Amino acid sequence: MALRTASMNMRNKLLPMFSATSLLHSHATSFGFKEVQEEEKSQMVGNVFTSVASSYDLMNDLMSAGLHRLWKDRLVSKLHPFPGMKHLDVAGGTGDVAFKILETINKMKLRTMHNVPEDELQEETQIYICDINPRMLDVGKKRAMEQGLRKDPTLLWLEGDAEALSFDDDSMDGYTIAFGIRNVTHIEKVLSEAYRVLKRGGRFLCLELSHVEIPVFKELYDYYSFSVIPAMGELVAGDRASYQYLVESIRRFPPQEKFASMIADAGFQKVEYENLVGGVVAIHSGLKF
Repeated sequence: MALRTASMNMRNKLLPMFSATSLLHSHATSFGFKEVQEEEKSQMVGNVFTSVASSYDLMNDLMSAGLHRLWKDRLVSKLHPFPGMKHLDVAGGTGDVAFKILETINKMKLRTMHNVPEDELQEETQIYICDINPRMLDVGKKRAMEQGLRKDPTLLWLEGDAEALSFDDDSMDGYTIAFGIRNVTHIEKVLSEAYRVLKRGGRFLCLELSHVEIPVFKELYDYYSFSVIPAMGELVAGDRASYQYLVESIRRFPPQEKFASMIADAGFQKVEYENLVGGVVAIHSGLKF
């Protein structure tokens, strides 16, 4: 009893030395293979994407031999877009996924809604492209202008944090995030926010670089990842370090089954995933009921 009392007294003396803020800021997280403080990670990730924004699409084409376009097509096909939907694409700065969703909706309108005024449907459909990095959004807006979509009222560009979205509860029909969630500090917060903003019946979809399990293929993939991609980043983008972070961040991201369980823990049902190219990428999905 005396020992317990002494321990309690010592704890009471020590507690004032640590405020809630200092305890929070003492948490460590990963930045690639490095351990960094949580408050540092978002800035470090921001620096990565500010650096690579101008060459982001080109590097995606080179690194994946253009396959990322097919992977995004598959993502959008699982979304089942429809005219009049309210959709949120997070970490979507360059507009790739949003443009594909809009194209799919426009094709549907041409096929099935000839008697509905075009401008009326355009006003109803809203596709929000949300990204924390303004440089990435600038790239997307430039691409939209090149495609004649800069003034399209359907596309709404905004700077925002996936961990603290500015949208109302139950306001979105769909939510996509492609190659973005492994860069956040708190995956659980992102999933919780996705669940919050989706309407009942809304669909969550995540396309992310994942884990290869076939032994021989894994060895080849590891060699390509660590030996080729950083060198390619240095040659094309003048930035080896950012692409070294890229390949390291993939290895630190949860395996497919673990990530699926995290999505279910956030409240989503009918959670499933599809591996593409042997697990180089995976598409996870879930529904909010």
